[in-house]
Amino acid sequence: MTAVEQVTLVILDSVGVGAMPDAGLYDDDGSNTLVNTAQAVGGLHMPNMGRLGLGNIVPVEGVTPVDKPAAARGRMAERSPGKDTTTGHWEMAGLILERPFPVYPDGFPPEIISAYEARIGRPVLGNKAASGTVIIEELGRKHIETGYPIVYTSADSVFQVAAHEEVIPAEDLYEMCRQAREMLVGKHAVGRVIARPFTGRPGSFRRTERRHDFSLKPPRPTILNVLHNNGVPVTAVGKVEDIFAGSGITRSFPVKGNKYCMDVTVELVRRRTRGLVFTNLVDFDMLYGHRNDPRGFADALEEFDRRLPELISVMQEADVLIITADHGCDPTTSSTDHSREYVPLLVYGKQVQGGVNLGVRETFADVAATLADFFAVPFSIGRSFAEELKQE
Repeated sequence: MTAVEQVTLVILDSVGVGAMPDAGLYDDDGSNTLVNTAQAVGGLHMPNMGRLGLGNIVPVEGVTPVDKPAAARGRMAERSPGKDTTTGHWEMAGLILERPFPVYPDGFPPEIISAYEARIGRPVLGNKAASGTVIIEELGRKHIETGYPIVYTSADSVFQVAAHEEVIPAEDLYEMCRQAREMLVGKHAVGRVIARPFTGRPGSFRRTERRHDFSLKPPRPTILNVLHNNGVPVTAVGKVEDIFAGSGITRSFPVKGNKYCMDVTVELVRRRTRGLVFTNLVDFDMLYGHRNDPRGFADALEEFDRRLPELISVMQEADVLIITADHGCDPTTSSTDHSREYVPLLVYGKQVQGGVNLGVRETFADVAATLADFFAVPFSIGRSFAEELKQE
């Protein structure tokens, strides 16, 4: 394999491929986002991912295994405790957590809420674990009447603040979230503070695309920092910059939605963007997984599959494409939360040996180690699979 000039790392947010052995500790036994979604809708039509070898990773209804997959394939286990976006992305970048981020299934303790209310100068509503769409319908009218923001959390380590854009403008909501981010440190250092603007009227509220995540800054350097510091550009697409709090990011295109993230990613590859293009496709998770909508989830998967040839067609000889995920979010279970699952791993390129079985990787950090090998930079966390990809 000659020198790699560009790697496109695409995260299919929440597209897990089966419960990990410790899934029971997270109440996720039986979760299998991709397989269960396919079964729920009577099969998926994903011929392009099928050709790469998706059906060779797990048995997916409608996606037949192929004799000669065009990509190398495998699965990855998460070593860090947890099942959230930040944990998954950080581990993929080589930062393995020893302790999970704090969660608050019974709402935030009084000392947090009191301090937060003092910072923003008004009381809050809610303060419980809830579905975002449900709590907005429940408390939206009272929020409009009082001007008090809605604070809630989930099974993940998040402090979420929802507000109607006509009551609290988005920029003011962002400032409220910055205040929360500043105070949520130490033992209360949640993974993300999330602004959740919405519009509409009681009975027809709708969350808008002005969502913004305020993540912790990674406590240690990741492969993104190493690449950036060694002159290898790191280009973030979608919410990737937010997930890493900008650390190690050379430039960012924080567009919303799978379509626009794919548009930007294809154009970056077409323009010969050197280094790492790191893209998160969030719609699977945000629009369908958390809302228990297998049909919508399936449609989004099939739409990605239709866009895949466009991305592959602009790749050059020295390019590599890695497709994976950060956790599961099975839309067929009773839970609306993330699920503790293995994630798929597909690696494609003109220099990559198709059909290689990369097995079950012990950690997502193997991606970071492989990126280090591709770009010839020092990094000691994870086990690279670069050598296994070389054509015979």
